[in-house]
Parts: sequence; structure tokens; C-alpha cells
Amino acid sequence: MPDWSDLVKMGSYKELAPIDIDWYYTRTASIARRLYIRSPTGVGALRRVYGGSKRRGVRPNHFSKASGSVIRKALQTLEAIKWVEKHPESNGRILSRQGRKDLDRIAAQIRQSSTPEREQ
Repeated sequence: MPDWSDLVKMGSYKELAPIDIDWYYTRTASIARRLYIRSPTGVGALRRVYGGSKRRGVRPNHFSKASGSVIRKALQTLEAIKWVEKHPESNGRILSRQGRKDLDRIAAQIRQSSTPEREQ
């Protein structure tokens, strides 16, 4: 967890910082899942995905992008654990072979642990 995680908002459209203590891990996992589904993806595309409606008082709401710094640091964290690598031909990032294997394993564990609950 970065040192600045208690000081940052998720985007300029947000009014408050995240309440959840583990928000950085949740966002990083969400980015890993997004890369699993659609690769290559860059910081700009992820900013649009995680963006939201900016409240402007009495004026109409407008779409605003999410914080690029948070997304960039999350991608750097995933690169440090060898789950993500830079795409050789474009500017985006792709899920590495190790990252895909680990996400498949985690998904299988979750499915196996949730199967007995459905049978009851």
C-alpha cells in the first residue's frame, strides 16, 4: 500500500477520499481483471473506465476521468509482481503469462469455495 493512499481521491469528480481501508488492493485487482478481459489497455482507457459523473452544483453534471496517478501506480505494482508487461507494439499493457495463470488459479479457488453454498 503506497504512503499517499490515505491522502488521495480516486478522481477529480470525487468529493471524498475512499472510505475502504483496502481500496488500493481492490482497484489493483479490478485493473488486473480488466486486463484479463481486454488487452492491451493503457492508462488513458482505464481513466475513462473508472471515471464518473462530476457534480457541479446547480449546473448539469459532466463526465470526468479518474485519477491517472492511481491507475499508473496500480499498473506499476502489477508489473513489479510480474503479472503485467508493456505491450511490445502499442503503448498499452497486457497481462503476462504468469498473471493469467495466477488469475485463473484464484478464480478456480473462489469457484470451488462458493460451490457448496449454491447446493444448499
